[in-house]
Amino acid sequence: MPHVSIGDADIYYEEQGQGPTLMLVPGLGGQGAFWAPQVRDFARDFRVIVHDHRGAGRSTHSRIQYSVDQMAADTLALMDRLGVDAAHYVGHSTGGAIGQTIAQDHPERIRSLVLSATWAGQDAYFRRCFETRKELLLHRGFESYWRASVVMLRPPQWISEHDAQLEEEMKRLAAAPPPTEVLASRIDAIVRFDRRSRLGEIRCPTLVVVAGDDALTPAFYSEELAARIPGAKLAVLRTGGHFAPVLVPEEYNAVVGGFLRDQLRS
Repeated sequence: MPHVSIGDADIYYEEQGQGPTLMLVPGLGGQGAFWAPQVRDFARDFRVIVHDHRGAGRSTHSRIQYSVDQMAADTLALMDRLGVDAAHYVGHSTGGAIGQTIAQDHPERIRSLVLSATWAGQDAYFRRCFETRKELLLHRGFESYWRASVVMLRPPQWISEHDAQLEEEMKRLAAAPPPTEVLASRIDAIVRFDRRSRLGEIRCPTLVVVAGDDALTPAFYSEELAARIPGAKLAVLRTGGHFAPVLVPEEYNAVVGGFLRDQLRS
């Protein structure tokens, strides 16, 4: 299986397709497999790279103090090891926080930017959501953490219609849960994240996309991003919750893929 060393950690990655490089960077769960519906579509026009964050999936589960800056540094180190000078970038949730960081601190590395179901900095709602999730993780265990997360990440009707699927997913995840201290540190990292004051520095073509029924990173977070990033476009999908790339891939791919392919023609 493909791993690369970035010094103090090994990062698992996969790539598919040919053409300009497209980085698809996942959220707090940190596993590149999240993007499977997008890889199949976007690899027709791009060299698509996905990876597992340090602390997640098949990458090294380092016992460190995690931060979004550190996650961004890991992503850049992976790009360096794979010979990628600059890439189109799609970041979902925590991946979007990473994307903002790279676009502000290393603008030459980002050709275009998609900020998917993400946020510019925490507020009272964000803090309360993640404080609750962390408390469940630490005091009730991963299964309670995950069960509470389900109702934050997916639309109510979808949950109602896919109960058996969710039970199977719970069994699979509970069989190999992430280390509690690593996941707790990653939660702390995203609660600390706040790049609002530097959004005006992002100058690459930018699309901000969110589902209208996203309860974890609600649409007003995306509205703030689109308003503060010069020239950014905003797309609000009808449904999909926080997992729109997985739950409504056709609609998501049409919007995001359209934006990315427009960059090839410009």
